[in-house]
Amino acid sequence: MNELFFDGTFVGWKRAARGALVRGVDPAQARWIDARSAQTEFMLANLESVAGTEGDAPGVFRVPREFMTLSGCVSCHRDESRWTRLYRLLWRLTHGEPHLLEGAIDAEVSELNAMAKAVRRDEHKMHAFVRFREITTATGAWFVAWFEPQHLIVELAAPFFADRFAAMRWSILTPDRCAHWDGKALTFAEGADRSAAPTQDAAEDLWRTYYASIFNPARVKIGAMTKEMPRHYWKNLPEAALIPQLLAESAGRTAVMVAASEERVERATDFSAAAVPVTDDVGLLRDAAASCRACPLWRRATCTVFGEGPVRPRVVVVGEQPGDQEDRVGKPFVGPAGLLFNRALVAAGVERAELYVTNAVKHFKWEPRGKLRLHQKPNAREIAACRPWLEAELRALKPALILCLGATAAQAVLGSKEVRVLSDRGQLFPTEFGAPALITVHPSSLLRMAAGGDPEAAFALFVEDLKKLRG
Repeated sequence: MNELFFDGTFVGWKRAARGALVRGVDPAQARWIDARSAQTEFMLANLESVAGTEGDAPGVFRVPREFMTLSGCVSCHRDESRWTRLYRLLWRLTHGEPHLLEGAIDAEVSELNAMAKAVRRDEHKMHAFVRFREITTATGAWFVAWFEPQHLIVELAAPFFADRFAAMRWSILTPDRCAHWDGKALTFAEGADRSAAPTQDAAEDLWRTYYASIFNPARVKIGAMTKEMPRHYWKNLPEAALIPQLLAESAGRTAVMVAASEERVERATDFSAAAVPVTDDVGLLRDAAASCRACPLWRRATCTVFGEGPVRPRVVVVGEQPGDQEDRVGKPFVGPAGLLFNRALVAAGVERAELYVTNAVKHFKWEPRGKLRLHQKPNAREIAACRPWLEAELRALKPALILCLGATAAQAVLGSKEVRVLSDRGQLFPTEFGAPALITVHPSSLLRMAAGGDPEAAFALFVEDLKKLRG
């Protein structure tokens, strides 16, 4: 039996394994001994002379890159047989089975892959379940965490924390190894006792409040939860103390959420036929639309934004819906998109005063974002609920041409979802209103143009579409 001493590290094992290969040590005759565990100072001091070094080895051994990745991961497993297993696999790769890792189902390879998977999972859990607590030192704040990994993963997992928390100084203590980051360098030390780590800090209550706020009782599956957050981690997680209470309250909280959801659905389905008077008087239509309740959008809108312009226009312009500014003043196309539209009309040689301007949807649909009201695209039911008003406008106005700005307007005018603005722009389409529809982009799309686009070219193309109104 050949006793192979090394320093217990993966690097040390690689050096010793290479020396053993050079000397032809059969895996069945190899006994791997961690000199640190053996507490043999003489052995530690003479490891290179006992096991040999890469520089001493005259032979050249090539192994697949996959083996180095696999062995590096398996070396962190807590199974004491890992070094023997890895050497046996290395021997096979260098003695007639160079393609052992390439797809073939081999029992030994499968076992090592399972060990590597367990290590990677443990590393992932360490990334997720380490909780730092602040302490005060002579040099300022330091953050300390206690963690009990399943495997020997501290040195494998620590670079993640150095990258994620580079601006703070921290230590992660475990029974096996400790990692320390001083803001500049990552160092490691021997394992520590649980008593060396703080048990709470000033941010503890804040963390519990945050966890309670994101806990979704309607999606609780205890089996899945304990699989992702195994119970042996709970004792070191501040939020874990809340879990039994949150689970006990989940049924009641779910009932409240369901009731709120049903209320939202009830409001969302609050649709009725629009009370559109039979008239060719646009003024009467505008007055009637002011009290429209055909869809739920009126609830959050400031007012109904009806069309505006001459009563016998040659062209009717149809947009999507009013925006924030339009909703405040009650007039269409007065916000940023309207100003851009005006500029494009001037460039195209078209007078806006000669156009009747309206929208497919007459109420502003929005969502709050701080103090802002952000535009939301109207859905098909909301567009359909408002279409009778657009139909009444077009039949009363009897234009020679309808200009559709964007997909919503085109779909509302043509009554079809098959419209493709970018491919159909600049073309004329027949409508049920006795006037053809000309399709182009909505000016707001030019305002939202992503970085890397050419806004000047897009504006010029928009102007070319508008020049067709002059005829």
